[in-house]
Amino acid sequence: MSLPTLSLYNTLGKKLEALVPLTPGQVKLYCCGPTVYNFQHIGNLRTYVFEDILVRSLRYLGYQVTHVMNITDVGHLVSDADEGEDKMLVAMKREGKKSEEVAKYYTDIFFEHCTMLNIKRPDVVCKATEHIQEMIDLISRLEKVGAAYQAGGNVYFDVTKSADYGKLAELDLESLRAGARIEVDSNKRNPMDFALWFTKSKFENQELQWDSPWGRGYPGWHIECSAMSMKYLGESFDIHCGGIDHIPVHHTNEIAQSETATGVPFSKIWLHAGFLVVSGDKMSKSTGEFLTLDLLTKKDFNPLAYRLLCLSANYGGELSWSWQALENAQQTLKRLEQQVVTLRKEAAGESPATELPPDAEALRAEFETHIKSNLNMPRAMAVVHQTLKDSTLPPVERIQLLEQFDQILGLGVSTWVEKSEEFPADALALLQDREQARTSKNWKRADEIRDALAGMGFLVEDSKSGARLKRK
Repeated sequence: MSLPTLSLYNTLGKKLEALVPLTPGQVKLYCCGPTVYNFQHIGNLRTYVFEDILVRSLRYLGYQVTHVMNITDVGHLVSDADEGEDKMLVAMKREGKKSEEVAKYYTDIFFEHCTMLNIKRPDVVCKATEHIQEMIDLISRLEKVGAAYQAGGNVYFDVTKSADYGKLAELDLESLRAGARIEVDSNKRNPMDFALWFTKSKFENQELQWDSPWGRGYPGWHIECSAMSMKYLGESFDIHCGGIDHIPVHHTNEIAQSETATGVPFSKIWLHAGFLVVSGDKMSKSTGEFLTLDLLTKKDFNPLAYRLLCLSANYGGELSWSWQALENAQQTLKRLEQQVVTLRKEAAGESPATELPPDAEALRAEFETHIKSNLNMPRAMAVVHQTLKDSTLPPVERIQLLEQFDQILGLGVSTWVEKSEEFPADALALLQDREQARTSKNWKRADEIRDALAGMGFLVEDSKSGARLKRK
């Protein structure tokens, strides 16, 4: 049986493209994970929400997905190029900890935040420090094809050996050469060459080092993702994801080194999440002013309100951030939950249909159409609101639809049920005494207890199923 076609905006070629997996029915997906030297700000987390929506959508549509994500715990310099200090070294100095302690601390927090945002854990989470041999092997392959060279003790990739270097970002190598600033690293043959392996470290106290054919040292950042994605997904795979800021350097260099080493296409489709912007500027750690999920929760915001905010814009475009926008999303989330709770009450005792009737099926088909059109979440959310308001559909069918939609949305619809209010133990004991008085037809005692509860601030509601308390 053929699966639904999903159209995605491929950065490589800058066009909508139908997903045609290399292996029918199976999607191999690699996502650039966090560099674990600090908290991930909510702009970073927007990318992981998008990737979660992608994985959920693929599985909803029937595809088998292998989702791989790396953890960068060595080799990522402050600049995405070969400049500045190693980010892990920066964190070690800042916090007075060993690199492995820094990495574990921020990795654990990252996954805690993912759980708070209902982001499913990838099938494979691979740490750079646990895949050094794979990186050494890939650098050796590049040496054999004449694309890697040693200079000043380090190993570099020669971008002139890549026939179409810069194709992802549509960079022109000659123009880049002509406009290049003075070289920071005089060992490079070309200004755009990049380090594959550092052995002559320009940083003191580089804690993480390994033996290699070129001397004791550590890998460059770009080689990590190529080596680990190939290990788990093969030399060619279906989709590579990351933030839009990775396009001109990191992902450009990944493609160049991978395809030069293997001679085959690296990833068929490249997807990139847009920036979270505050007053026209992207959110960044480098300014020292960035927002974390912990800060949002300290201000009494539900993390899923931020997830809902992320669904309000196309993943590839900019998302404008403000506290008011988050407040609006939180209020919308509360309204959605209240509406679902009301529908559940109205649908009490009714069983979901094994097959949706035509009107409900039309809404489901419309929702799927928007998902298959480059994950158009704003339009998909419009169908959610339409479903809630459609009084022609029985409540049980609307609940059934919303729970299906939530397989992709990840807002936790199945947990939206009426919450029993907690009351003081003495008030509950009095209510039980009143029930016994009523059973004994001691109406005077029952009335006295009702008055006593009223004096405590509680009303008693009697029904066929029994009495319950309600706050005044």
